[in-house]
Amino acid sequence: MEKLRLRTVLGNHPHIQAVKNGELRSELFDLDFTEFTPTNAAFKPMVREQAFDVCEMAIVTYLMARALGKPLVLLPAAMVGRFQHGHALYHADCGTLKPADLEGKRVGIRSFTTTTGAWMRGILANDHGVNLERINWVTFEDPHVAEYVDSTERAPKGKAILQMLKDGELDAVLGETSSDPALKPLFADPAAAAARWYAQHCVVPVNHLVVVTKKLATSRPDVARSLYDLLKRAKAMAGPPGVPDMVPFGVEANRKPLELMIDYCVQQALIPRRVTVDELLDDTTRDLN
Repeated sequence: MEKLRLRTVLGNHPHIQAVKNGELRSELFDLDFTEFTPTNAAFKPMVREQAFDVCEMAIVTYLMARALGKPLVLLPAAMVGRFQHGHALYHADCGTLKPADLEGKRVGIRSFTTTTGAWMRGILANDHGVNLERINWVTFEDPHVAEYVDSTERAPKGKAILQMLKDGELDAVLGETSSDPALKPLFADPAAAAARWYAQHCVVPVNHLVVVTKKLATSRPDVARSLYDLLKRAKAMAGPPGVPDMVPFGVEANRKPLELMIDYCVQQALIPRRVTVDELLDDTTRDLN
């Protein structure tokens, strides 16, 4: 059988470098990489046009795409995971701002449907009692999923999110970091807040996994499984994971992050109903661990 050539978008992550640099290869396929900077710029064409055979994708983008019947299949291979508490800022000139103070404030976020935004809103609502509906959200980009109706306020064209924060046009922002001493973290000690959150939930906040087209998964399930195995071998070559493992592989290792994000997405009306993790999988991916 002729060797397949798969159009592929994966970020330059340390744990898959052996695949990205060609050190690890498959006998079934070759990966034809297209580079996007940032990687999330590939999500829109993947969701809307299935522009690639294999693509890194944010969890929320995938959940929304799946709810709308987009022909994509999830591989439980984490590309990006991080604790989110350090990705929220406010301007120090405004005095001290705490999570509970956000109600009634103008809060900027790149897009309302970003996965970091969904993680942060879930944390604010469920761990700090913040009423998300009482926040005035200001966004800068369209959702990756075209069918989602974004009712947030759109920032003026050409405005930059951190500059609006510095200029006092926003009270806080989510999903951003900065070394500017005028911008302070919403959580006074983000690392300590993240450690407490992890101790309570035992969940690694995974941001990006991998998807393949349904056409590929259905017509060549052997290729989809081989791709997962290839990425898993690359991760093993990269050395032992940290504790906790921020880029978990396998259905069971990703079950808790997926379950919690599904809950958050339902709460935030990003998807219409709660789905189970097993519903996200098919015969090709259900037994990947």
